[in-house]
Amino acid sequence: MREYLLTLCVTAAVTYLLTGPVRKFAIVAGAMPEIRARDVHREPTPRLGGIAMFFGLCAGLLVADHLANLNQVFEKSNEPRALLSGAALIWLIGVLDDKFEIDALIKLGAQMIAAGVMVMQGLTILWLPIPGVGTVALTQWQGTLLTVALVVITINAVNFVDGLDGLAAGMVCIASAAFFMYAYRIWYSYGIEAAAPATLFAAVLMGMCVGFLPHNMHPARIFMGDSGSMLIGLVLAAGAISITGQVDPDNLFGGSERSAVHQMVPVYIPLLMPLTIIAIPAADLILAIVRRTWRGQSPFAADRGHLHHRLLEIGHSHSRAVLIMYFWSALIAFGALAYSVNSASMWIVLGVVGLSAVGLVLLLLPRFTPRAPRWAEAFVPPRYRRRRAAPAPGAAEGAVSAEDAASAEAADDEPRTPVPVGVSGGPGVPGVNGATALGARSRVPRG
Repeated sequence: MREYLLTLCVTAAVTYLLTGPVRKFAIVAGAMPEIRARDVHREPTPRLGGIAMFFGLCAGLLVADHLANLNQVFEKSNEPRALLSGAALIWLIGVLDDKFEIDALIKLGAQMIAAGVMVMQGLTILWLPIPGVGTVALTQWQGTLLTVALVVITINAVNFVDGLDGLAAGMVCIASAAFFMYAYRIWYSYGIEAAAPATLFAAVLMGMCVGFLPHNMHPARIFMGDSGSMLIGLVLAAGAISITGQVDPDNLFGGSERSAVHQMVPVYIPLLMPLTIIAIPAADLILAIVRRTWRGQSPFAADRGHLHHRLLEIGHSHSRAVLIMYFWSALIAFGALAYSVNSASMWIVLGVVGLSAVGLVLLLLPRFTPRAPRWAEAFVPPRYRRRRAAPAPGAAEGAVSAEDAASAEAADDEPRTPVPVGVSGGPGVPGVNGATALGARSRVPRG
C-alpha cells in the first residue's frame, strides 16, 4: 500500500507542478478558443491541461517501475506498456484537437486505433463472467471488438461529461478511488497477481485527477481539453478491461458459493463494478445520442442538453451542480463496492436507498421556493424572504395595499425574459448597459 500511495503522490505532484507552465504555454500557443453557445464560462480559458496529466502518468509509471514490489507488475505483465502506448496516441490526438479542432470522425478513428494498439500488446478481454452460465471464453475477434467498444464508450462518456469546472476530473477521481479499493482487495486479500495492473492504473489515475483539480475547480484557470478527458477515459477503461477480462472470477469463489454467485446478478461484482464506475457518464452519453438522433442531428453535434446543463437550468449554481454530480458518482461507485464486501447486509441496501432519497431532494431543491414567515425573515438568507411591493405615490410610507401585494406575488411567479446585452427590450425597456448588465442609469438631479 505504501508503494501505491507513493506512486499516487508522485503522479499528483508532477501533474500539479506542470499545470501552471502548461497554462502559460497554452496561452502563448493560442489554445484559447472563443466561448461557444453551449459553454457556461464567461471568459476564454486556455486548454491543453492534458499535457500535464500525461506527464504525470509517465512519472507515476516510471516511479512504480523502480519500486521493489510494483516492479513485479512490469516484469510479469505487458499491460503497463500497452496502456502507455495507447495513452500516448490518444493524448497526441487530443493535443491536436485542442489546438486545431479535429473532426469528430477522425477522433473516433484515433480512439479505435489506440484501443487496437493496447489489444495488440495484450491488454484485452479474454473471458466474461456471465451470471447463470459461468465464465465464457471469448475468441480473439470477440475479445478485440469488445475491448475496442469499451474503450471508445468510456472515452466519449468522460469527454461528454466534461462540461463544468472540475466535473470530469472529480467524477473520474471518485470512480477510480472506488475501483482502487476493489482491485486492491482482489490483489491483496485473494492473492491474485493478475489484479495488480488494474490497481496500479487506478492509483495513477487518482493522482492525475488530484493534481489537476486545484487548477480546474470553479472558476477554472485551465481546462483539461480533449487531451485530458480522452486520456483519463482511456486509463479508466484500461483498468476495467484488466480486472474484468484478465482475472478469472472462478478464483474468487469456490464450491456452492460460486454457483450461488452465478445465479445472483447483484452480487456478481466482477462484471458490475467496471460498469458502475462509468454509470453517470455513460447515462449522459446514451441520453445525448438519443436526443440528438431524435432531433435529426449528428450524435457528435454539441448541445446544452447534458445532465450538468439541466442542473443549471433547474436553478443550481455552478458549484452545487458539480457537487451533486459528485454525490451521485460516489453513491453508485461506493455502493457497489460496499455490496461486494458484504452482499448479505440489508443495512447497505437501506443506506443506498436512503442516500438516493437525499440525492433526489437535493436535485429538486430549486423547484421549491419556500418562503419564511414574516417574523423569521431576519434570520434567513434574502432568497427566502417575501418580496415587498413598492408603495403607491402619495401613500403613507410603509403602507401596502392587498392588491399591490397580490400583484407583486403574481409578478414573482411570471417567467421573466432576459434582455440581451445591447439590445432594446421594446417600448419602455431601455437597452442593457454592457458594463453593468442592469440597464441605463437614471440621471436624477441632486437636490
